[in-house]
Amino acid sequence: MSDAKPRVLVVDDEQFNLDLIEEYLSEIDVEVLCVDRGEKALSVLKDSSQSFSAVLLDRMMPGIDGIEVLQKIKEDNATNRLPVIMQTAKTGRENMLEGLNAGAHYYLSKPYDQQTLVAIVSTAIRDYEQYVRMKISLKESVQTLEIMDKGTFSFKSIEEGRKLASLLANTCPDSEKVVLGLTELITNAVEHGNLGITYDEKSKLNAEGMWESEILSRLSSPSYKDKYATVEFERNISEITFTITDQGKGFDWHQYMEISPERAFDSHGRGIAMANSISFDQIQYLDDGKKVCVTVPYSE
Repeated sequence: MSDAKPRVLVVDDEQFNLDLIEEYLSEIDVEVLCVDRGEKALSVLKDSSQSFSAVLLDRMMPGIDGIEVLQKIKEDNATNRLPVIMQTAKTGRENMLEGLNAGAHYYLSKPYDQQTLVAIVSTAIRDYEQYVRMKISLKESVQTLEIMDKGTFSFKSIEEGRKLASLLANTCPDSEKVVLGLTELITNAVEHGNLGITYDEKSKLNAEGMWESEILSRLSSPSYKDKYATVEFERNISEITFTITDQGKGFDWHQYMEISPERAFDSHGRGIAMANSISFDQIQYLDDGKKVCVTVPYSE
């Protein structure tokens, strides 16, 4: 990643809204580009000289509306990982499901305040920049596991887990797809499993910009510093299996397998659903959620 500011593309047909969003985002260190039509947004995204870390997209616009713009973003391999924040006054379940199914990972309900906007945008940028770092790590990793068919790896911190995910993903045919899901599941094992950060606590930490500092604080505290998680790797002629185990209390994983309208406006809670829909054909949770097993098709 370069040291350049993250760039956010804002799409809204109302100039007042564009001005307000730009003013709100001046609180954080980002560069904002505003356009007033869906057609302009797609043209800007196709310009390879410009890169963005997030898109803030109005749903209701003349011409190409927000849903169609979103669909085109997700259909293009160059932009399909870009986090799209849908801003809308249409908050009915069917409308939200339409946006979620089209690929929106974040929602903002109009009208919203500055704190909410900053929290959502900051989280989206952080998620995307982590994905970009993982891609770079994948390209730079040495294929050290080519002759290994089985092994167990342990890790304590999220950073250790991310490096491990990048390494292990290299054993799979579509490493970029796999590393996304592995990282989400590994992060979940540390953050919610070993460190015991609840869903509501993370919502509050994201809103206050304190998530990273809280992770570091808990990793060094007597209550959590000796906890570790493991990844078991096993390969045969037809598939690769990853089993991730943490030392937490477990959790009700069922509600996180899909992005639900009930959590559409939250700043997080999409990791397991993304792993389930993008990275793996099936995710199997065991031992009350303390263990998760995924398989990836493989042929020698």
